[in-house]
Amino acid sequence: MSRFRYVIADVFTDTPLQGNQVAVFTDAREIPEEKLQPIAKEMNFSETVFVYKPEGDGHARIRIFTPTIEMPFAGHPTLGTAFILSAPLSLEEIKLETGAGLVPVRLEREDGRIVFGRMEQPLPTIEAFDGEDRLLDILGVGQAELPVELYDNGVRHVYVCLGSPDEVASLRPDMARLALESVALGFNCFAGSGTQWKNRMFAPAGGVAEDPATGSAAGPLALHLARHGRIAFGEEIEISQGVEVGRPSKLYARVDGSADEVERVEVGGSAVTVAHGELRI
Repeated sequence: MSRFRYVIADVFTDTPLQGNQVAVFTDAREIPEEKLQPIAKEMNFSETVFVYKPEGDGHARIRIFTPTIEMPFAGHPTLGTAFILSAPLSLEEIKLETGAGLVPVRLEREDGRIVFGRMEQPLPTIEAFDGEDRLLDILGVGQAELPVELYDNGVRHVYVCLGSPDEVASLRPDMARLALESVALGFNCFAGSGTQWKNRMFAPAGGVAEDPATGSAAGPLALHLARHGRIAFGEEIEISQGVEVGRPSKLYARVDGSADEVERVEVGGSAVTVAHGELRI
């Protein structure tokens, strides 16, 4: 019987039992390849992370799994892993190698404890979403306030802007029909104004009916808002998520540059370690 240690963190919150959970196997070198996906299914969080020695310029290489698939990149697992690996170190920045490239995470400390992290995300590609009318019908929405577009930063997210946060909160998507959509898509429904926005992300085909906090979606959301004139480039927004699933979260995002040339996408938040464990297989 082999034993593998893991740490569980709640991400995009500073309060235990809120935010989005991630399990991080801090040394996955001896875990058999064929066991990675079953372990992620066993943990049954939105994502589980396996940590390896770096292959390039990073401090560590990470692989990210949902209960059903491996992801090249995801936001809250990357931030949570940065908190966990950096806790005993004095690094101001940790660089994590992901399937979508190198992701630097800058860390802020108070009294020696990490309290906030900001990750520089891969720059997304953008395209129109084919199937807007069908999607709006599945969501039970009459119309979108902005163009419905698809962003890909290693994770493919679709964005539907609604009229108010209350409309977002009252959504009751047809999950059975939504699960028939692409397994590689997350569907984000959002609303707000100024620097305050509310988002809900649904990905039932990927094994996540509704995500408490979606870091990979936060950066493209800020870009979507900036491109369509709802915020200024360089302006940081605060995104609330997870209330409807009982795990309230706060994410922060900003985009530098312009609609013609995006220079930087940054997403930040807090995380808190809540458990240490050992898996025996």
